[in-house]
Amino acid sequence: MKSKRFDQGMKIRREVSGAQRVDALMGDLNAVTRPIHTLVTEYCWGEVWSRPGLTLKERSLLNLGMLAALNRPNELKIHISAALNNGMTRDEIVECFLQVMIYCGVPAGIEATNLAKQVFEERKISIDD
Repeated sequence: MKSKRFDQGMKIRREVSGAQRVDALMGDLNAVTRPIHTLVTEYCWGEVWSRPGLTLKERSLLNLGMLAALNRPNELKIHISAALNNGMTRDEIVECFLQVMIYCGVPAGIEATNLAKQVFEERKISIDD
């Protein structure tokens, strides 16, 4: 049974991550994956991402730093694209990963930057000045 929180979560999740990606993901759920994505949609997106205290752009900036620090490359790549959807620029993302490198280590910064480069290329965002 869908809840109001789930509906709000889907709205924000589709806005941030892209409707096509989320619709494809949610359309491919099964008995193994459905419970986790229902919980993520309700609580991550519907409860936390919908709060008024931070903008979506600010939440994206935090996620990039945390995911890079935690070495979560699959989620980081998704959230780099989401950060662009939320108004972060290429240069802001690069600055974020420079900060990550200083506080979390060179390997974390390099890995994050390499993933960002992949996303920029996929989205046809110039990687040159």
